[in-house]
Amino acid sequence: MIVPGYRDHPTEPWDPVAPVDPAEAEDFLRRCYVENPRLGPVEPRLAIVRAQIAATGCYVHTTDELSYGAKMAWRNASRCIGRLYWRSLMVLDRRRARTADEIFSLLVHHLHTAGTGSIRPVISVFAAAQPGQPCARVWNEQLIRYAGYRDEDGRTTGDARQVGFTAAMRGFGWQGKGEQFDVLPLAIETPAEGVRLYELPERAIREVPIAHPEFPWFAELGLRWHAVPAIANMRLTVGGVHYPLAPFNGWYMGTEIGARNLADADRYDLLPVVAARMGLDTSRESTLWRDRALVELNRAVLWSFERDGVKMTDHHTESQRFLAHIRNEEKAGREVPADWTWIVPPMSGGITPVFHRYYPEADLRPAFYLDDEAAALARDGMRGCPYGK
Repeated sequence: MIVPGYRDHPTEPWDPVAPVDPAEAEDFLRRCYVENPRLGPVEPRLAIVRAQIAATGCYVHTTDELSYGAKMAWRNASRCIGRLYWRSLMVLDRRRARTADEIFSLLVHHLHTAGTGSIRPVISVFAAAQPGQPCARVWNEQLIRYAGYRDEDGRTTGDARQVGFTAAMRGFGWQGKGEQFDVLPLAIETPAEGVRLYELPERAIREVPIAHPEFPWFAELGLRWHAVPAIANMRLTVGGVHYPLAPFNGWYMGTEIGARNLADADRYDLLPVVAARMGLDTSRESTLWRDRALVELNRAVLWSFERDGVKMTDHHTESQRFLAHIRNEEKAGREVPADWTWIVPPMSGGITPVFHRYYPEADLRPAFYLDDEAAALARDGMRGCPYGK
C-alpha cells in the first residue's frame, strides 16, 4: 500500500485548545536541520520558535520545514509499505487558502497534478490549527470515493462502506444517479462558512475501466476504479503543529482495489459474482473458489491499469521495495517502525518477503493521525451539513 491510512486507522487523541509543546517543536527542528544541512544552524531558528510559542501558543513553519516534515511523516507511517519513495513527495503549501471556494479549487488542482501522466505522490497542506480556534477540513475520507445506496430490501448499490455518508449527502440536497460508481461530492468546512458541498469536475477524476486479459465477459461487469487514492481526513502533525486539512496521495497497490475495495464483503463484494461467471463450484469453501476468484479479480485490476498507462504496483514488487527501504534507513542510522498486520499484503501474504520477519513498532512524529470525529463521520455519515454548492 502506497499511502498511509487507506484502510481503517487508529485514532489519536488531540486537544485543539492546548498550545504547542516546545519540546516536540525542538525535537523536530533539530532532526530536520541535521538531515538538511543546507538550512543552516538550528539555534537561531529555535530562538524564534520559542518566542512564537510563548507569545501565541503556536509557531509558523518555514516552507522548507513544512515540506520536509510532511516527508518525514510519510517515512514514519508504520502502516505504509510504500515508504521507499518518501523523498519524492510533492508538497504543496496551501496555508493561505481560507474560503471553501479557494480550498475546493486547490483540491481539484491537487487531483489534476497527481493524476496527470504518471501518478505522483502529492500532499496539499492547508492552514495549521491555532489553539482554541476552529479550522478548515474536509469530511470525506478520500477526495474521490464512490457513493453507496441501500434500498428498502437491504440491497446495496455501489460502495457499502459509504452508505451512511451518501445518505447524509442526499439528505442535504445532493442527488446521485444511484449507480455503482457515482463519485461523492466534497464536503468542505470552514470556520466562516460552515460546510459546503462541491461536485468534482470530470477533469479531476481519472478512472480505469476494469477488464481481464483472458475473460471477455469481465468487461460486461461494468467495473472501474479511480486512479488517485487521495486520503482527506487525516491530520498531519509536524513538530507539535497540527494541520487538520492535509490531503495526500500516492499510487495504488493492486490488492488495495482487487483484494479490498472490490472484494471485501462490506464493500463491493464481487467474489461471488466473479466466481459465478467463472463457473466455479461455490457449494463449499474447500473448493477454494474465493481464492481463485480473488486471483482473477486482481489480475484484471493490474492488467487494466497497465493497459491504460496508469501507474500501479503489485504486492510482490512492493514487498521487495519495502525491504530495500529498510536497508536504506538502516544505513542512515534510522529504525523503521512497521505494523506487520498492515505491511503484509491482503493477498498471498505468506509468499511475500515481508511476511517472514518481525518489525519494531513505534509512534514516531511527524505523523499522520485520524481524529475521532473524522472517524465517526466516515463511519456514520455527516450531521448538520447545509447544502452550499
